[in-house]
Amino acid sequence: MKRIYTSILLLIATAASLCAQNTIKVNVQNLVALDEQFNISFIIDGEGKVSDFQWSPGEDFQLVWGPQKGTSSSISIINGKKTQSSQTTYTYVLMPRSTGTFQLPAASATIKGETISSKRVSIQVVSNGAAAQGGGQAQQGGSSSNAQQGGGSPGANAGTVPSEDIFLRLSLSKTRAVVGETISATLKLYHRVNIGGFEDARFPTFNGFWSQEVQAPTNIEFHRESVGDKIYNAAVLRSWTLIPQQAGEVVIDPAELVCLVNVRSQNSNSGSIFDSFFQDEYRTIRKRVTTPAIKVQVSKIPAGAPASFGGGVGTFRMNASLTRDSLRTHDAAALKVTISGKGNISLLEAPKINFPPDFEVYDVKTSEGGGSKTFEYPFIPRSHGEFVIGPVEYSYYDVAGGKFVTLRSAEMPIKVSKGEETAPTAGGGQLVVNPNRKDVRDLGSDIRFIATKEPALTRAGYFFAGSGLFWAIAALLCALAAAVYFISRKLSERRADVVGSKNRAATKMARKRLSQAGEFLHKDLYTAFYEELHKALLGFVSDKLNMPAADLSKENIAERLVEGGASSEQAARFTALLDACEFARYAPSEGHEAMNSHYEGAVSVISEIDSSMKHKSRGGAAATLIALLMVLPLGVRAQAHSDQLWDEGVTAYSESRWQDAADSWMQIADEGQESASLYYNIGNAFYKGGELAHAILWYERALKVDPSYEDARVNLAFVRTQIQDRIEDIPEFFLKSWARKLCWLLPSNAWAVLTLVLLGAVLACLLLFLLGRGGARKAGFFSGLVALILCLMCFWFAFWQRSEGLSHQSAIVTAAVSEVKSSPGSGVSLFVLHEGTKVKTLETVGDWQNIELADGRQGWIPSGSITVI
Repeated sequence: MKRIYTSILLLIATAASLCAQNTIKVNVQNLVALDEQFNISFIIDGEGKVSDFQWSPGEDFQLVWGPQKGTSSSISIINGKKTQSSQTTYTYVLMPRSTGTFQLPAASATIKGETISSKRVSIQVVSNGAAAQGGGQAQQGGSSSNAQQGGGSPGANAGTVPSEDIFLRLSLSKTRAVVGETISATLKLYHRVNIGGFEDARFPTFNGFWSQEVQAPTNIEFHRESVGDKIYNAAVLRSWTLIPQQAGEVVIDPAELVCLVNVRSQNSNSGSIFDSFFQDEYRTIRKRVTTPAIKVQVSKIPAGAPASFGGGVGTFRMNASLTRDSLRTHDAAALKVTISGKGNISLLEAPKINFPPDFEVYDVKTSEGGGSKTFEYPFIPRSHGEFVIGPVEYSYYDVAGGKFVTLRSAEMPIKVSKGEETAPTAGGGQLVVNPNRKDVRDLGSDIRFIATKEPALTRAGYFFAGSGLFWAIAALLCALAAAVYFISRKLSERRADVVGSKNRAATKMARKRLSQAGEFLHKDLYTAFYEELHKALLGFVSDKLNMPAADLSKENIAERLVEGGASSEQAARFTALLDACEFARYAPSEGHEAMNSHYEGAVSVISEIDSSMKHKSRGGAAATLIALLMVLPLGVRAQAHSDQLWDEGVTAYSESRWQDAADSWMQIADEGQESASLYYNIGNAFYKGGELAHAILWYERALKVDPSYEDARVNLAFVRTQIQDRIEDIPEFFLKSWARKLCWLLPSNAWAVLTLVLLGAVLACLLLFLLGRGGARKAGFFSGLVALILCLMCFWFAFWQRSEGLSHQSAIVTAAVSEVKSSPGSGVSLFVLHEGTKVKTLETVGDWQNIELADGRQGWIPSGSITVI
């Protein structure tokens, strides 16, 4: 034990001797003016007496005075142990010979036979005069007890403070960066005057940046700095870490500060010897200094970020480990992922980690400090076995290399043994719990998959409701109903028209008489045959042309036949047959062949005349029918190119190439084509690529095309849970809410088709009411009334959706952070919106939009911060 105590005492003595080593410290200003005299002091600490101190200023400096030697010593006794120390100081006054940066020679001294030396120090000499001398501290918000006196610029001594003698400077480590890149900002005050304090400090708000104060001193320490070959007293007022949050040109607003400056008074001297006692030689004025606005060019992070990208920009390292790699079921453990390095540590997002099934994972705990950020994932395994977690991947953007870098940890095996699975029953027995019997629970949540079937593309902004085709079909239905009505009425009139009946039965009666004449022909009854044939011809023309017997002359018959649609040749043949019949009645028989020839000629000419007159009446109806058919669409041109782009997008999405999929589908949209499925797929691709705002934008566009699209509505609700802003909607009147839900059951085109179908039903019931009798009229009236109400409702729903689809009043905030002001430009800041929030646009003034939130709040936002749906 005694040896142990001796060893400890020897170690303590050795440490004390090391601490008491003799050294030479140098105390000197590192920045002086050419015409300035300055002090340099050599301080020697040690226990022995200093002898043989040697130092020379060299050729670059002139020795004005010195050395002056000063000695101090101290003795302390602690627990009976006596400790003695001494300090010797050698002070010189020097003056530079020329400007530049010079090194002072080292000093040497001897203590107890040991020679020690100082370090060589560098001094910068500038040509301009030195800054005001005096105290090196000032307190923000009032006068300093160490107000700087003496010296200063000529302007300050004359009662004014020139701007070059006191100014603020905001220095940035860089003025070009990418979103998320760290920028250091330092606000310094430079002066060459006597400052007594500060007032009304206003620091930049750094709109468009995430900012964090690094330095905020209450006692401001000044030190010398050279600016433009002039010496200033400089002090750091504030320093920040800035991280840009939006791309484009971001402007940092100015900083302001009011300095209390002591300037020499210009009061006249009365010549009395008491003036110096009763008159104040200095007075205090307030000098406001500002920094200029600084523009920072911020570019977007390049596209193509890996799925594991967590928003990091800089250079990072990652370490992943388990708190326990062997445990039992239902025991708790945690996975810790620590990311360290240089960059936007504070804004790093938690890595996405895939835990094995039946691992119950709780909320991530985040801690930060010392240039690192730790994410802790608590979990509890519910099943036993051997599992593997990881590898954990985390990607960041390396600004120096201009590329994405992926950090990858090793796989972390974890062994879970079987825990206690039994619990006592109320009766003292054992209740066996089967761990395999459990409710089906969600292991995770995600958006619904894309639509893979090729959609029916339409022209962007096209709605069937209100289109030319819609009105043409509606007009055609009305025309058909009117045609049916008038045709039915005409049929009724024809049935009551005796003349018309005779006209329509003329051919039939003529053929009947010709049949009787044919019998006389077979019996070779010459006179009877020609009499019957003559009656058939006259009866045909009388009934067909509604001619009385008194007008049946050959000239009238020929003229009326031509007017009725028969040709002149047919009329001539007809009158020739009449002449032959009249001649044969009074002439001798010409034989059977002449009779047969006249019979066949009568049959032929009657048939031809009847056909010619029917063809004329049908010509106008055929032309009308052809004109109506030309209204109908002739076909749809195949969209081979769009189908190819669609298939390319589906393939890229299936291979997790989200940006390629979005580009393919966006090309279809850029060609002026649209469908709800197309917009839905684009939204899915943007969500998978991490662009929540654009995903919400395209889901909203899909629902504008088809509000009944369930997949788009589900995905939109899911993505909205991941945005930052939570805005409560103003409650809608319940009847309007019910009507909206009913309207969203079908798309606008479906409601338009139903409108036309019900319009046809209304017209059919109207015809039944107008043309029917008795109970049919009553049924037509009530059925038509119901169909009319349904038709008007479908018409309203179709045009309601069309109106909302063609409206451009809704928009999505696509900027990361947007400040909403009370007026365009320099209004009061009302609130801040983040990407993904839906707003309603009211009016536009220049580059500003007046918007309204769902809760009724209004304000002005830059047009570039939102995208119209």
